[in-house]
Amino acid sequence: MATLPNPLPKLASDPSGRSLGLRLPPGRLIDTTDQGVWHEPLLWHAERAAAPGNWAALGGPAARAGLVPVLVDLGGSQGGPQRWDLAPADMSYPGDHDAEEVLADLWEEWAAEDEEWPGLAGAPSLQADPGARAAQVADLLADEGPSWFEAPHLALVPARRSADVPAVIGWSGPVNHENDTARLSAVLRSWEDRFGTRVVGIGFDVLAVSVAAPPTTVAEAESVAAEHFAFCPDNVLQGSGTLKAYAAGLIGEHAWSFWWD
Repeated sequence: MATLPNPLPKLASDPSGRSLGLRLPPGRLIDTTDQGVWHEPLLWHAERAAAPGNWAALGGPAARAGLVPVLVDLGGSQGGPQRWDLAPADMSYPGDHDAEEVLADLWEEWAAEDEEWPGLAGAPSLQADPGARAAQVADLLADEGPSWFEAPHLALVPARRSADVPAVIGWSGPVNHENDTARLSAVLRSWEDRFGTRVVGIGFDVLAVSVAAPPTTVAEAESVAAEHFAFCPDNVLQGSGTLKAYAAGLIGEHAWSFWWD
């Protein structure tokens, strides 16, 4: 996994983050992996639960410091990221994968034999600034919004872009579907480019993204639904049951969530 210089080690001696141009609340550096202690912190997260406004206040300064904000769930039976079996050593680099090839491979594995891969969906028009939409969705999740996360806390990850966050921390939430999360990050990069998405929240096996250019028609939604099915079959197989029913819920939706069994 190719990485950028990691500014997080500075927080060990400067927990306020002032040397990075940040004003951080009390927090914790996470370097625990499935193979023991990692050679540098993978992420920092605040000790107190996220509140509306936290994302917007920290997002800009964090980006200038080379850090990407994301909400991490410290609730649930699995606890926080120190107990998630993070596996950064097993990750490749998202830029080494082609999003359509990844989705086509996964589609072939999960779709019925007579269902051909339909290809990538087109890019709808942006309805909002992607950064502003991410802050809105983060505030919604922090303010007891959709019950995807029990205890979201604001975190910072040293990543090139939002889509790379799952791969950078070695997230293993989709391991029963894809054990190299960088392949899914390649898809998330493509969604960033086409739909203005941002990774907003990560739990033990749940991922939430904001969407600044959601599908606005049935046809657009059905094309996006095919990508979602390849990316996370459980969304359909253990949810709405059919792609058409699933697609109906994507029209105009400002946030997408994914869960792997």
